[in-house]
Amino acid sequence: MTISERLFKIMEQKGITAYRLSKMTGIPSRTVFDWRKKNTNPGADKIMVICEALEITPEELLIGKTADEAPMHDKAVSSDGLNVQIMRECQDLSEANKKRLLAYASMLQNMKDKNGNK
Repeated sequence: MTISERLFKIMEQKGITAYRLSKMTGIPSRTVFDWRKKNTNPGADKIMVICEALEITPEELLIGKTADEAPMHDKAVSSDGLNVQIMRECQDLSEANKKRLLAYASMLQNMKDKNGNK
């Protein structure tokens, strides 16, 4: 299943129209309609906005798994161990991908702050 197919399936389950998603996200309705009509996927710059509007995780949209189902190498990893693992994984990323990851982390932080989650 493509990302756009998964997106429209989630929207259908939540009773959200393409026009409504456009209003919720600020993404032009023409763009949303094109994703369906042309079977193209939203760009990476739109994923977090869509996920926030639909109240889903990026994993749900990108791979179809909820946070509980998403694989973790070691679910017993402590917070410190997880931080080390994140740093190791990021070490070999290109500068462009490091910046993308930083923007993603910033968006997650903003979502946390907005929702009052810890």
